[in-house]
Amino acid sequence: MKLKTAMMGAAGIVALTAGGAVAQDMANEMTIVSWGGAYQASQDNAYFQPYLSDHSDVTIITDESSADAVARLRAMTEANNVTWDLVDVEAADSLRLCDEGLAMPIDHDAVLAAAPDGTSATEDFGPMIVSECFIPQIVFSTTFGYRTDMVPEGVDAPTDACAVFDLETYPGRRALNRRPVGNMEWALLCDGVPYEEVYETLETEEGLERAFAMLDTIKDQTIWWSAAAETPQLLADGEIFMGSTYNGRLFSAIAEQDQPIGMAWGYQMLDIDGWIVPAGLPEDRLARVMAFLNFATDTQRLADQAKYISYGPARASSAPMVGTHETLGIEMAPHMPTDPANMTGAFVTNYLWWADYRDEIDARFQAWLAQ
Repeated sequence: MKLKTAMMGAAGIVALTAGGAVAQDMANEMTIVSWGGAYQASQDNAYFQPYLSDHSDVTIITDESSADAVARLRAMTEANNVTWDLVDVEAADSLRLCDEGLAMPIDHDAVLAAAPDGTSATEDFGPMIVSECFIPQIVFSTTFGYRTDMVPEGVDAPTDACAVFDLETYPGRRALNRRPVGNMEWALLCDGVPYEEVYETLETEEGLERAFAMLDTIKDQTIWWSAAAETPQLLADGEIFMGSTYNGRLFSAIAEQDQPIGMAWGYQMLDIDGWIVPAGLPEDRLARVMAFLNFATDTQRLADQAKYISYGPARASSAPMVGTHETLGIEMAPHMPTDPANMTGAFVTNYLWWADYRDEIDARFQAWLAQ
């Protein structure tokens, strides 16, 4: 079993049949790109190692560049040197990559396994399949963690994202993503824009200025992160009072590491994450990827990932199989972002909107950060 971190490539013949990939001359290496940290560790435990145990001749090379996947794939394609074989991205990025021809369309029912009762993959994943190029894995959320021992005496602990803008009640440094997704929505929601008007407001110059003005109120107290693992570490080190990250990263810090951290679920940003296959892979690399996808996205594997991190599986047939944490023995369902107790005030990210406006607002956001 071989798993290493690097970047590399490889190169035969694939024939797709209902229920999976049958191939000759499969490549013996795959470069799989994901997000690092506790999330990539959960993929390693649920997908990579079980696959490698059955395929001792295969090497999986891991890369943690998913945050820059769109820019990196654009550059690789332009250079005619795509070294990645499978890439984990958020739904909005999958739409951009698909629209630009950088991700290949997938016949989901031909490539992916059916549910145990015979339900097709397309029906089992349902609306999670947001584009013909996207293979869903998880439902996750971006939410806030805070230091429980830094909550001022006599003050209630934070319950939602708006506490990040309240420096008077909750003094201390913050941590926010260097990307606009989530930050722009929170800024408007916490400035009084109704839930249903957030994206309509962001389409206007006045709305953008309003969001940036709200973010200006905490800008000089904020550490801007690029990797989701940074916020849990900043919280563990006591360098911030409150910060955003993915709910699974906070679960790991709280439940597995016993850090003095609490979760503020209100206005959590729900989203979908999954795989895309870069367009134009040589046939032998494509054959290996398709075989791996058939294995790694079946009902059992998606349920298995929930043993290691608190993200909901994207297949309907996987949800009833979510049980206890692999080592802690605690029930995982209450820690999922989709648990009813955590859904009060949840905000569903409009990935279609972000696919249309992401490049424009990214440029605007980075310029604002540089000011």
